[in-house]
Formats: sequence, C-alpha cells, structure tokens
Amino acid sequence: MMISARKKLVVIGNGMAGMRTVEEILQCAPDMFDITVFGAEPQVNYDRIMLSPLLAGEKSFEQIVLNSLEWYAAHGIELIAGDAVVEIDRGSRVVTAASGTMRHYDILLLATGSNPIVLPLPGVGREGVMTFRSAADVDMMLALAGPGRSAVVIGGGLLGLEAAHGLNLRGMAVSVVHLMPTLMERQLDASAAHLLERSLTQRGMAIYTSANTASLDGADDTGPVNAVTLKDGRRIKADLVVMAVGIRPNTSLAKASGIDCDRGILVDGGMCTSDPAVYAVGECIEHDKACYGLVAPIWDMAKVAADHMTGAARRGFVPVATGTRLKVSGVEMFSAGAFMGDETTDDIVLRDAARGVYKRLVLRDDRLVGVVCFGDTRDAGWYFQLLKEERPLGELRGTMIFGPVSSAADPNEALACLADGAEICGCNGVKKGTICAAIAAHGLRSVDDVRARTKASASCGSCTGLVEGLLKISLGAAFSETAVKPMCKCTSHGHDEVRRRIKGGILKTIPDVMQALEWHTPDGCASCRPALNFYLLAAWPGEYVDDAQSRFVNERMHANIQKDGTYSVIPRMWGGTTTAAELRAIADVVDRFNIPTVKITGGQRVDMLGVRKEDLRAVWRDLNAAGLVSGHAYGKALRTVKTCVGSEWCRFGVQDSTAMGVALEKATWGSWHPHKVKLAVSGCPRNCAEATIKDFGVVATEAGWDLHVGGNGGIKVRATELLCKVTTEAEVMEYACAFLQLYRMEARYLERTAPWIERMGLKYVQEKIVDNAELRRSLFEDFLYAQSFAQVDPWAEEASCASRGLKYDAMAEMV
Repeated sequence: MMISARKKLVVIGNGMAGMRTVEEILQCAPDMFDITVFGAEPQVNYDRIMLSPLLAGEKSFEQIVLNSLEWYAAHGIELIAGDAVVEIDRGSRVVTAASGTMRHYDILLLATGSNPIVLPLPGVGREGVMTFRSAADVDMMLALAGPGRSAVVIGGGLLGLEAAHGLNLRGMAVSVVHLMPTLMERQLDASAAHLLERSLTQRGMAIYTSANTASLDGADDTGPVNAVTLKDGRRIKADLVVMAVGIRPNTSLAKASGIDCDRGILVDGGMCTSDPAVYAVGECIEHDKACYGLVAPIWDMAKVAADHMTGAARRGFVPVATGTRLKVSGVEMFSAGAFMGDETTDDIVLRDAARGVYKRLVLRDDRLVGVVCFGDTRDAGWYFQLLKEERPLGELRGTMIFGPVSSAADPNEALACLADGAEICGCNGVKKGTICAAIAAHGLRSVDDVRARTKASASCGSCTGLVEGLLKISLGAAFSETAVKPMCKCTSHGHDEVRRRIKGGILKTIPDVMQALEWHTPDGCASCRPALNFYLLAAWPGEYVDDAQSRFVNERMHANIQKDGTYSVIPRMWGGTTTAAELRAIADVVDRFNIPTVKITGGQRVDMLGVRKEDLRAVWRDLNAAGLVSGHAYGKALRTVKTCVGSEWCRFGVQDSTAMGVALEKATWGSWHPHKVKLAVSGCPRNCAEATIKDFGVVATEAGWDLHVGGNGGIKVRATELLCKVTTEAEVMEYACAFLQLYRMEARYLERTAPWIERMGLKYVQEKIVDNAELRRSLFEDFLYAQSFAQVDPWAEEASCASRGLKYDAMAEMV
C-alpha cells in the first residue's frame, strides 16, 4: 500500500468560505495536500446568496451549486457530507464526526460559519417558526408557503427582506416586523430606507417598524403558529414565521477543543488560531475585535489563509473599506463608508422620487467618506473608488453626484473611466482589472466565460451588465452579442441571429425555425417558443398563424390570472376616456357576475377583479355589446395611452393631449411587442400624464410636441430620453408608429424599450427614426400594414366561438 507524502488537510465546513479557501490552495499548490471536507449539510457547496431566488422559485438548487460532486472528484477531494464534526482532538490531530468517522490532519481549517439568532419568545418552538439560513430552511418554508396563506418575517435587515420577497412571490400575504425605526439601518440611511419601504409596500407587503414582538401564538399551547402578537397589542395573522434577526459566529466546536474564542474564533493576520496547526476563515472568525459577514472580506481571508497554509505567505489579512451592493425585491442599492454622516460632514443629495432614485454623498474635508445609492447603482463602483482613494475632490465636487461621465452618449464610457481596482462583482469580490486581465489572457468571449474564470456575475447577477460592458470595451469589434446570450439552452443562437435567419431564410413556422437552426430539443421550451411565436408574428404579418400554445398563459386566456385562480378583466378606454353608457355596461357586468372588486388602474382604466374562469366568455360578450374591447392588460402588447385633459379643459394646457392620445391608441391598439408597451400624452410641460416614464411619451409645448422614448416605471424606474421635437399631430403619429415598429423588429423578446435603448444607444434610434425620413416612412407603413391584421378583438373572437381559446395546457408561465 502506497502512503501519500502529501500533508493531510481537513476542512470543517463545506460552505462558501471553506471551499473558496480550498480553491485558492488548489490554484497555488495543487499537489501539497490530501484534502478531506466535512459538511454538516447533505448537499455539495452552494451559493447561500442565492437562497432568496431559490425560495422565490426563480432558481433551482442545481443552478446555485458552486462545486459539484464532479468537481470534488476531479480534484481528489474526499467529501463527507451530512456528517457534522463533533470533536477535535488537537493532541492527536484527529477530528471525529457524528457518525464516528475519524480523520487525521496535519492542518485543520475551521469554516463553521454562523448560527442564526433565535429570539427567546413565547411560542418560539411552535411548528411553522423557522430561520432562513440554509437550503433545508427553504424546503421547510416551501412546505408551508402558498397563495392565500400568511407569513410574518421578524427582522427587516437584508436576510429578512430577502425571505419576505421570496415568500411574496410565492403568493403569500407577507408582513415584516422590524425593531428599528427604518429598514436595513446598517446599510441605508433614513431616506433610502423610506424609499425601500415604499417599494415593498407597493409590492403588497405590510411593514411594521419600531415594532417589538411579544409572542408567537397558536390555537393552544402546542399547536402550530397562527399569529404574531406585538408588544403594543397588534396581532398579525401568520401561517409561517421566519426569524431573521441576525447571526452569531459558530464557535462551539472550537471552544470545546480549547481554541481561543471571544465573539468569534480568534485569528491573527495569517488566519491562524491559537493553535498553529489550526486556521479559520469566514463568519466564524474574529480578527482585531471585528467579525465579518460580507463576501468581499471573506474572499480576502480565503486568499490569505491559503497563502499561509501553503507557505506562500505574501501578506496578512488587512480589512479594507467594503461597499455593500444589494438587490432587495428587485431594487438595487449600494452603500459604503460613513454614509450616515455627522456634524463634521457635508452632504450632496440627489432625489428623483418619480424614478425611485436617491443618491447621497457624504464629504469631509473635501474627501468622499460615505455613499448611498438607491434605485440606480451604475456609478457605485466609481464612488467607491473615490472613497477608497481618499483624494481631494476639488472641482469634481460640483458634478460628481451625476456620476463620472454625466452626459455620456455611450453607456460604457463611465465603465471605461473606472480604475482597475474598482469592484465590479460585490458578491465574489471581483475587480475590474481582474476581469479585463482574464479576458485578455484567456481569450474570454462571453459572460459565461467570465463567470467560469473569475466568478464575476456568478451569484446574484446584478453586475451582469457591467461584465458585458467590460467585454465590449476589451474586445471592441470582436465582441459578439450572440455569443453572450443564447436565446435558451435549446439553441446556441442568440435572439438577433434568430430574427435575422427568420427573415433571410423565409422561415414561417416554429418547426421551420427549429429545423433550419438545428434546435437542440424537439419542441423547444417555455423560453424560446413564446419568443419564436412573436418573431414570426412580427416578421410575417398576415401570413403566420399565431400559435396559442406558445403564448404565456395570460395571453392565451386573454385575462390576467390572479392568485386565487380567478381573473382580472380590463376593457380598453381610449386615451383614458369613457362614457356613461360604457360605465353602466361595466356596472351591469359587475352585478350580473358578482365580481367582487372594481378598481381604477394607474393606466386610467377600470379593472374588474375576481372573474371566474367559466364566466369569462359571457363577461366579454356583454362588454362587447356595449362597444368595449380587450385592453390587452395581460399581454406583451400595447397596453395604454395615458392622457391629461390638455387644452380642452385645463388652463395650463397648450395642445389637445386627449385627442392626440385617443388617436394614438386607436392606431396602435392590438399591436404585439417584445414586451408590454405604454404610451402617454401630456398637454403641457407640467407633464400630468407622466409621459417621461413611458415607452413613448409625448409632451405638448407652445411650439408643438416633444417626443420622448425609453422610459418605464415598475421595479427599475427609468426616465425617457428626448428623441426629437415635432410640430404637427401627423408627425407625432408617424414618429410614434415608426418607433414602435423599429422596436418590434429589432428588440429581443422580453426586452422593454428602456433596456433596448440602453443597449443600442439613443443615437442609433435617432439615426433610424429622426435622421432618415425614408426609413421612418417605411417603418410607419410597415406598422400600419401589420395593424391591418392585428386589430382584431380577441374577446369578440372567443365569445363568438366556443371552440377557441381556454383549451390549451400551459407551456409557459407568466413572468
């Protein structure tokens, strides 16, 4: 029997910190150790940052795995999963697991992480009360989660809000109970926290701040939880309670073995404990009286520990300023430094309430010492670099709130201005220079290549756009969009190539496309079939027959399905106008079919909520009889044209915005698009119709009309950009229809006008629509031709033909 000459390295903890350290060791000394890894959880190493998407159903467990079983085997690592180490014999250098399994070590690495804090409240042991820290926790939460049920999350920090977001997406009524006056007080100042609370409330969550929990209640002393009672007497219904009030370093094993501990396992600058044969990294450690929970410093610990364990020590662990880049419920945030400020600091603040954007820069002695960004974090890396450099700001102070390149036409120009040391991926601590060097050294060509080599964009994905921008900057003309984002796993082709081949190859059915482009699957999937259906519909109006099976469920049902299985019905109201007869017809339908809720929408229409599936055709028939048609509120289609009263009634109005809006909606209703499209017309620059956050916005002036494009509300608010100024209503119509047709023919499916314009650049759109009159006229005529086939009311078709619609099984779910 051959005895290995390698040293024995035992790692206790199969999580992100321990495995990152092992990866660093393999990189600098791949043949030095025989490695054994013990994990208390039964799974391989996975990304805990992704537990919220896992809970929400946005990702599967396989998609958040960081190191597969094949990876352990390929590197000769013995993985003992689901068997927690219970004893360390430092004298014999042997560890023993709960199963009795024993392993000798020459070097031991402790990566035991942290434990969630559980408040000692009455009822804490009830069924349905749990923490949110592991994949097993997610499984237990999913067993109780579901539409119509209620959840209470105790703790309004990052972890608690991630849990709340995931449960909210599962259809639960979610309440967040937080002890402090504002949410996420460690990462956000009061103003940003207020915007966050407003955003979460708009998503249907109930937020209780300055709230102290008294008890977790049930029907009897031992029954499952059914309510949370606060100390002020308020009672909140709860089928599930998630406790997310903080973490503590897991030091129990180290303490029991006699290793020095305080709040955490005490380590020196080389990550070595009081025992020279034992190292520790991650959330379990305490270094210089500080404990750490952010990824960036833990990755730095892993590098330092690996260097010292392999004898390649170059430096000790020195904490540096860290920025916190977060994405909570779809809202991006960033904070760093002394962002709360004090009596010695000055503030520069930007607030844009309509877009949900807030920036606060905190200055001391002409240097940036703190920053908060909410809703728009594109410049966060640049601010963070200024903060770390501690250099005098000088003239930069007057413009810095607008970013490094405040008026750049090229969205990548600001990215090019960042220093190589600027952090791009906060989850994995990857800097710009590291990414650019990897692209050059290894011939990387896609975001997936960069992820595999550097781990940038491999976790939450919020930096994917930055990574793609660095690829564009580094590769120049060699950069290929189609190499970055295939349509789906069914094909290696990107959206743009598929659209080009459909037209160039005269492909007119989904099977034709799949055959010609050598699809990897026989029938496609829920991602590619809806996209192909739209591309064919746009390319061949009047020839392609719409494939209902390839549409999202709401589009097939011609109504929005609600969480209780009923439907929402919204008839079209031209430019937000209606008549007494239409309102009487709606009232009669509500009474006749016992529709429980009627609501005025933000798009100036009437929404009837709670319509039973079996009543849909009859509801549509009665609405049709009054002249009302589908509002397409369920589709990737023209939704609304919002208007103000304009010069007809308003003393400030300078043009007839209502008539213009009605004309636009009459021309564009029924049109299908890559994503939902909303228009608006304001009668004066006061902009009461909010035209500057619409896909196409029209604002009246004394001289005519200003045309704006590329705005949207929702999760990520974006203000429009000025396309051009025109003088006549006919020009408004031509430019609007030409813009919509260009978007229909060139954008990628599920790409709204805002990211499309950000990707292509406003200048590109202006060259096509404003500068080229012949092309603009051609696009306008193409749109009107397509509309001659599209303007058919689906409600009328379904109501008159019992054999159509409502008969298909879902191939794709609503996104």
